[in-house]
Amino acid sequence: MTDSFASPPPEKRRPRFVRIPLRYILPNLVTLLGLCLGLTSIRFAFEGRFDWAVYAIIAAAVLDGLDGRIARALKSTSRFGAELDSLADFVDFGVAPAMLLYFWSLHDIKSAGWLAALVYAVACSLRLARFNVMIDEPNKPAWSAQFFTGMPSPAGAIVVMLPIYLHLSFVGLPQSRAFVPYEIAYVLLIAFLMVSRIPHFSGKQVGRIPREFLVLAMFGAVAGILLLATFTMEVLLVASIAYLAMIPLAVRRHAALTRADAQAAKAAPDAATPPETPA
Repeated sequence: MTDSFASPPPEKRRPRFVRIPLRYILPNLVTLLGLCLGLTSIRFAFEGRFDWAVYAIIAAAVLDGLDGRIARALKSTSRFGAELDSLADFVDFGVAPAMLLYFWSLHDIKSAGWLAALVYAVACSLRLARFNVMIDEPNKPAWSAQFFTGMPSPAGAIVVMLPIYLHLSFVGLPQSRAFVPYEIAYVLLIAFLMVSRIPHFSGKQVGRIPREFLVLAMFGAVAGILLLATFTMEVLLVASIAYLAMIPLAVRRHAALTRADAQAAKAAPDAATPPETPA
């Protein structure tokens, strides 16, 4: 006879703390470090240390390029990491450059300058949202990985600070209220390039270097790092102008590949149709 009042078997308790491998944490730590640099850039701008504010944004851009590569190398990509990266990018490359430019010169024309800063920050948020949506877009041609749709937010953050480079580099452009309307127009132009559908080179193929050019590439990378560390504003000035000059080349290359795809699609049905046999 079974005891009807017997207690049920004890349930297996779940562990209180779930152990997460370090390889899942490391990319997110890099992202959070970049977020801290973006916020620190705003502090430096508020304190008038504009050169250090620029350095913080550049360092955040470097970390932004590393966190995704670290996650893929460690096979620890996650939806959480992608969302965290987007939020950090908005602060680092949207809010921080906008505040830096406002404290730098745009505040001389308060309403118009603040409006330009807002437009840039909003454009950065829209650019990031579109990028997240287009990741899952099906039926993209293989060559589309060579291009970004619109200026990417890290590049936008670096290029939009061109007026600061012109002042802090060897050019030595003086700060004057007379230049502020042109700087506002320039900030609005970069905001337009970010939300537009103008193609930009993605640079994703840069990491694939033929073995015979490995030593030359390593020498170039070291020389570039040394130049950036020694002549930071001058290198950023040249890099920004070069990036803007490459936009027409990217548009031309994208148009050529689009035409080639259209011609291939047009020729495919003709090739699939068998020739008629004589009666």
